[in-house]
Amino acid sequence: MIAIKEVNECQIQGYKNLILKGLIEDEDCFRIAPKDEHIEAFPTSDEQDSFTIGAFSNHDLIGVASFMRDGKNRIKLRHKGILFKIYVDSEHRQIGVATSLITEIINRVTLINDIEQINLTVIPTNKHAKKLYEKFGFKTFASEKKAVKWKGRYFNEDQMKLIIAK
Repeated sequence: MIAIKEVNECQIQGYKNLILKGLIEDEDCFRIAPKDEHIEAFPTSDEQDSFTIGAFSNHDLIGVASFMRDGKNRIKLRHKGILFKIYVDSEHRQIGVATSLITEIINRVTLINDIEQINLTVIPTNKHAKKLYEKFGFKTFASEKKAVKWKGRYFNEDQMKLIIAK
């Protein structure tokens, strides 16, 4: 049985271990490198508009997704949020974990009155992720060529958004 619940800063070690595994095993799917993650703080602040959720199997963290308001310090951007650092352990894919995580994020965001859209970025060669986002109604609104450079290779990046019905 998979349980979806909030992950907070006191669980940073389990979070970092899972994210680092993803950055190593699926390095072509992320815009950050393992070395970058080592110096990063916990990505969210345990608030209504800044949170991380996790998928747990027998108390083991097997998937994560984070959300934060885009305009925390910018009044003109407060109507948007960002879905980021989505990862499911390779041993637990294709069983609906990512779908459950994204569903929970969207459900929580719809409860925040003034957020009207969720944005995310995806490397378009990560076809499983892009197809999943499209299933939820995310639409590509921009593409950046050579957005990421890693080990001498370039990766494009698509920006996608979901308009929240209120």
